[in-house]
Amino acid sequence: MTSKIKVAFFSAQKYDIQAFKPHCPSHIELVFFSEALSEHTASLVAGFDAVCCFVNDNLNAQVLTSLKQHGLRFIALRCAGFNNLDVAKANELGIQVARVPAYSPEAVAEHCLALILTLSRKTHKAYNRVKENNFDLNGLLGFNLHQKTVGVIGLGKIGSAFVKIMNGFGCRVIYHDPGVNSELAEHVSLSELYQSSDIIALHCPLTEATHHLINESAISQMKDSVMVVNTSRGAIIDTQACINALKQRKIAYLALDVYEQESELFFKDRSSQIIEDDVFQRLLTFPNVLITGHQGFFTEEAVAEIVATTFTNLAQFINNEPLKNQVS
Repeated sequence: MTSKIKVAFFSAQKYDIQAFKPHCPSHIELVFFSEALSEHTASLVAGFDAVCCFVNDNLNAQVLTSLKQHGLRFIALRCAGFNNLDVAKANELGIQVARVPAYSPEAVAEHCLALILTLSRKTHKAYNRVKENNFDLNGLLGFNLHQKTVGVIGLGKIGSAFVKIMNGFGCRVIYHDPGVNSELAEHVSLSELYQSSDIIALHCPLTEATHHLINESAISQMKDSVMVVNTSRGAIIDTQACINALKQRKIAYLALDVYEQESELFFKDRSSQIIEDDVFQRLLTFPNVLITGHQGFFTEEAVAEIVATTFTNLAQFINNEPLKNQVS
């Protein structure tokens, strides 16, 4: 007979509850908390067996120690990335962690394309004009993607899905990813990618090596009027360096679905609040910057896969089975 467990579900949104609740097995009790998991909310886990966390929940050494003190043995990450997790500390404490390694690579890849097309063809500006009966084309001049050079940093599942899409547009696609050898595109050095690309798309995980990968030095090697698109993790970009490059017209287009300080902003309605993040507010003043609120993953297919994999991970933990998607 399967044991019953109680799971604290942090950073719960309405769509999370709608997605997870109907599929929750009878032997799992989910308790939803709208708050993010942090040093200040870790005490909420008292009486629970496991937690379910998202990208902006904090799983540093202090939080993990608190979870262990409350008797927790398992963390179910409902996301692919785990840069918010102190892996060494979790291992030291004997807390098992599993993630959702690939919910829908195509979802993020297609969102990356949507950002590129929106910026290149200015459809967001055209939409607003037409709503006001303004059909003037001045200021809406775009450019073809066909025959442009697209540089992809990171050729995992999402990066590979994106390369296939851009190949379909007739682009010359190059990539940089140490240790990956693919026939989908031409492998080049990072310097060559910076120098050759008209569009640079980031699809790499956030690590010590990729933190602020796009910095002043990297940008100085890029083509004038380059487009930079980030749908991976915010801290891969040095935001202030990008702002300086936008002011100097070095970067002509910047599209972000992630932001370095997004944990203080994203996934909440802040329309009636004053945003105190001056760097983010400065980004919003540029007419050639497009920002979405970490929605690249947010498709019906991806959410369904996240739900299914998360419950599979929990079932393997309950039954003391090997964790197929363990983070270690």
